Amino acid sequence: MCDYSLMAVPNRLAQEGEELVAHRFPTGSLGLASPADLKRAACPPPAVKTFWDRAREFFNPPKTDPVCAVCIPPGARLELQGLPVRLQHEFGVGPVETVTFTQISAAVNSYRDAVRFCNGRELRLQELREGLRVRVLDLSMAEDLDLDLLREERAEFPIRR
Repeated sequence: MCDYSLMAVPNRLAQEGEELVAHRFPTGSLGLASPADLKRAACPPPAVKTFWDRAREFFNPPKTDPVCAVCIPPGARLELQGLPVRLQHEFGVGPVETVTFTQISAAVNSYRDAVRFCNGRELRLQELREGLRVRVLDLSMAEDLDLDLLREERAEFPIRR
């Protein structure tokens, strides 16, 4: 789903076919985000500003919408694109791999999100390289989960904006 430290970040469930990217959030945790959200946050639309607009912004900086974390249900199949050579050698995989999203622990206050390669090896999301491309291939293995219940569970946590 989303590691415990991403609960303070606005989040949503992934959609099949969606392109995502590994991103370091303000909490310090690595998670998945939409490239469009990252671009919007990095490049706010330009506006013509007067001297007084710039002075006002200096003392009262504009608030930007935080980047939304995209949560993946356990059992979902993902495609990792551009795996670093170090991880390829260490895990015996190629630069592009199909993986299954999983949780390696039920312990609270710990990083538990991971991916399982076809060879059975598991890698925590926190060990991925920032900027790594991820494509959501299939959420059907996650159908056993009650996604409506997960959405309600997410709604219990306040979103800070």
